[in-house]
Order: sequence, then C-alpha cells, then structure tokens
Amino acid sequence: MGAKRSFKDSLRRLFLLHTLVPISILFVLFLMFMMINSRFLLINQTTEAGKKIKLAMEEVYSSYVKEMNEASALDSVRAFTSVQFRGPEVFERFYAFNNRQRVKSIMYIMGTDGDILASSANYGSDSSDLALQAIARRMHTQGLTELAETNPIRFSHDRYTAYTFAKAITGSGGVQGYLIYQLYELDLQKLLFVQNNEIAVVTDPYRTIIATTNNLTQGLMNKYSLTTDSKGYVWIDNGKYYSKETYLPLSQWRIYTLSAAEGNRSAYLSLAVFFVMASLLLWIVIWYSARIISTRQSRAIDKLIYAVRELQSGNMDSYVYIGTGDEFETLANQYNQMLQRLNELVAQNTELSDLRRVIEVKHLQSQFHPHFIFNVLETLRYAIIVDNRLAQDMVLTLSRHLRYSIGNEQDHVVLGNDLEYIAGYMKLQQIRFKDRLHYHEEVDQAARTALVPRLMLQPVIENTIKYGYRQRQSVAVTVLGWVEGTDLILEVKDDAGGMSRERLAEVRDIMHSQDNRAPHIGLHNLHRRLVLMYGDRYGIELDSTQGEGTVVTFRLPYRKEETDVQGAAGRG
Repeated sequence: MGAKRSFKDSLRRLFLLHTLVPISILFVLFLMFMMINSRFLLINQTTEAGKKIKLAMEEVYSSYVKEMNEASALDSVRAFTSVQFRGPEVFERFYAFNNRQRVKSIMYIMGTDGDILASSANYGSDSSDLALQAIARRMHTQGLTELAETNPIRFSHDRYTAYTFAKAITGSGGVQGYLIYQLYELDLQKLLFVQNNEIAVVTDPYRTIIATTNNLTQGLMNKYSLTTDSKGYVWIDNGKYYSKETYLPLSQWRIYTLSAAEGNRSAYLSLAVFFVMASLLLWIVIWYSARIISTRQSRAIDKLIYAVRELQSGNMDSYVYIGTGDEFETLANQYNQMLQRLNELVAQNTELSDLRRVIEVKHLQSQFHPHFIFNVLETLRYAIIVDNRLAQDMVLTLSRHLRYSIGNEQDHVVLGNDLEYIAGYMKLQQIRFKDRLHYHEEVDQAARTALVPRLMLQPVIENTIKYGYRQRQSVAVTVLGWVEGTDLILEVKDDAGGMSRERLAEVRDIMHSQDNRAPHIGLHNLHRRLVLMYGDRYGIELDSTQGEGTVVTFRLPYRKEETDVQGAAGRG
C-alpha cells in the first residue's frame, strides 16, 4: 500500500482534478459543437438553396405550361397555322408574355410536315432548324399532343436553348401544326446562382442535365454523373461536397445543390488551437492557485474535519474555534450555531414525537364514539308510547352508556368494566332487534382484570350488527378472552355470513396500511391505535369464511391495573 497523502496534497490534487475535468469536457464539447454546427450549417444552406431554386423553376415551368395551353387554343394562332393570317396578333401576344419571364424563350409555329411557319428568332442555323423539324415530325408520327423535354439546340452566336415545350394546334380538321417554345440555357443558369451555394444542377427524370453552374457534373450523353454516398457527400476533382436532392412534382425535375464541405476547416482549426492554448494557460494559473490555497487553509480545514467527525460519532458537543479572521472563521461560527440549533432540534423532536404519538392515538380514539344513538332514540320514541317501563329502562341504560363513553378521560380501563359497557350497548341493540340478536361472553377472570384501551371492542361489534343483517335475519355475537403467556387474547366471533376471500384480502390490506384512503376506516384505525400504543407485534387479525362468519382477534400485552400503563406504552 502506498504512503498516505497529506490533506494539503489531497486538496491540491482535488483542485487540479476538478479543474482538468471541466476543461477537458468543455474542450470536447467545443469540438463536437463545431463539427455538428458545421454539418448543420452545411446541410441547412444546401437545403435552402434547393428550395429557392425549386420555387424559381416551378414558376418557370408552370408559366410556360399555362401559356402553351392558352396560346395553342387561340383563334389567331389557329388562323395563322392554317392560312398564315393574323400573324401580328400572334407575335404581339408572344412578346408580351416573353418580356414578363425570367427565362426567355424562342417561339416557333411548325406545320405537321415540319415546315417552320413562324419564328421569333432573328437568327438561326441549319442544325437548329433540323432539330425543330424533327420535334414536329416526331409529334405528328407518334400522335403526341404535347411535349416537354430536355433538348439542347445551338443557335448562331453560341446561343443555346436547353428545354423544349411543344403543344399541338388543333382545328376542325384535326391537328394543324405545333406551337414550340425553346428556353434559353443561360437564363436557366442564372436561376441556379443563389447565395451560400457552390454548384447547382437541374435534371429531367432521366438525369439529363437541363442546366448547371459547373460542367464538371456532366457525364456521358449530358447525364448527371455524380454519385452520393450514404452520408450525402460527393467528390469533384478531389473536393468534398455535400449534396442535397430536391424534387419538383409538377415537372418531375430534380435539383441537386452542392456545397463545399471543407471551406471552414482552417477557421475551425485556428479556433481549436486558440482553445488549447487558453486551456493550458488556465491550467497553470489554477495549479498555482491550488497550491497557495491548500497551504493556507489546511489547518482550518483540519479543525473543521475533526469537529465533523466527532459529530458523526455522536458527540453533540464537538464545537470548534478558528480565529483566522477569514471565511473559515465564519464557517466555524456557522457550524457552531448549527450544532447548537441541532441540539435544540433533537430535544424538540423527542418531545414532539411523544406529543405526536399521543395526538394520533387521541385522533384515532375520537372516531370510536357510538353511531347507534340515533337508532336508539328512534326506538325510544315508540317505546314511550307503547311501554313506559321499557322506555325508562332504555333511558337509564343509554345514560350509563354515554357517561362511560364520553365522561371517562382515561386511555385504559379494566376489561371487566369495558365488557359491562358492551353488555349495556348490546342490551340497547337487543331492544331494537329483539330475538334476532344474541350476545354471549366467555372471558377468563384473569383476563377481566387486564387493562385495555377504552372502547376497543365496540367498533368490531358495531360493524357486525351494521353489516350482519344484510346477509342474515338473526345474528349471534360471542366475546372470548384469555391470557396467553404475557399477552392478552380477545376474540369477537359472529355468525353473520362472513365475507369472500377477495373482500377479506381487501379489508386486510386496508387494515394494515399506514396511510388509509378507503372510506371504511374502523378496523384500520383500531389496528393503528394498538400498534402505536404497544408496537408492531400487537394489533388485530381478521379471519372470515363466506357463508359462516367472521373472527376478529385482538393481541395486547397483559397489563394489570397497578402497571404504569403510560410507561409501558412508551417502551412499546
């Protein structure tokens, strides 16, 4: 085992360790943030560029489709196609439309045999004428009424068109000719130059390039040649680009926007170097500060640690004095005040625990007052009319009953006295239920001298009477009692029909729970009262057989009248 470090060295190492860890975590988070943020910005700017180009291309496509459909149906266009009449109207409409467009075009009106009937181009070439004638003848041969395709055609002065829109001109005799628009490649390219984007490409559904800002994307047959890997990157001349594909449903075009993935690498590298240098400088400063602090404060901290250890061992008088005149002196004073307050709280808590226990017992006990008094009074009202002697007997019995249950302030009474109270209670109930209620006692003489909580048996008997007549016309209640070693055992039996296994399990759960939320709280309160008084070993147990009856068993410590009940309860 190595030599044990001094507190001074441990404190210094602790300072250094707790400084190195945050700096390292911060450095790693910084690099991760730069990498994630770089990719996020790259993806975002590439995606936004694709959206902007998409909006522009959709506008171009929808404008030409709409104009092609409307113009081909005009009477002036039909008349010009059939007899070359009303030509100025045709050209006036075209120039008005073309001037509004961001992408300009050349208009042609072709005959079904491929002859050029009209053109807005003031220049041309044989190759361009042949290409247009081939379009018209193909549409006529294949019976196409409209056409939209990539079709690069070179005109004079190195002017190129990139895309063709064509529509059949129909009359009463069928197809008379074809209206063709050729879109300029240069105007389409202008729409591809958007901010924060290096390369943009627009292709048709067959990956044929319509327009591009960089010819390096072109492959054989003017096809888009770049292949995207699983992370969305492509390579152009050893340069890495992030590629994003945007689809145009109306035209079935695809837009590929590419942004350089290595443009900010040097800036990120500079920031990383700066962060490393700053971290090293900060590490040196903290290391020096930790050494000074550990040297100055080791004595004061040793005193505080010693005092705390004494307090942990149970020494409640482990006060400490530090006269350094700094924060540690304040800390020591606060510790002393805390210890003094802790001693006060311990004393208060001991007293409060005893008080809370008494209050809880009183609260539970207060819920056991008789609930049958209203039924007795109702019976008494009829007895006064029918049998005066019976009424007088009921009044005397009820008077003794109430005097015992309300006037007696003692927590514990002799079981024999409580049984006399129960006998009076049952007498009043038998007046009400007559021969449908039977009561019997079998309690040993030794058990009768025991001290028990006042009104302990009544809630059980009251429940038997309350619920027994729901199942039986006649109910018999028997109270048994005997002494078993140092315990007093009492049983309350009935033949009131019992309860199902499911209901028995439910009542047992309610009875043994510490925080009962159920509406039926009699057995729960009674059990909690006995547990609070005597401990977890004591209380009540419940057993029941459906169709037969129920047995409630009480287990209490056997105490006689001369026993110091309060002291025994406290020890329990």
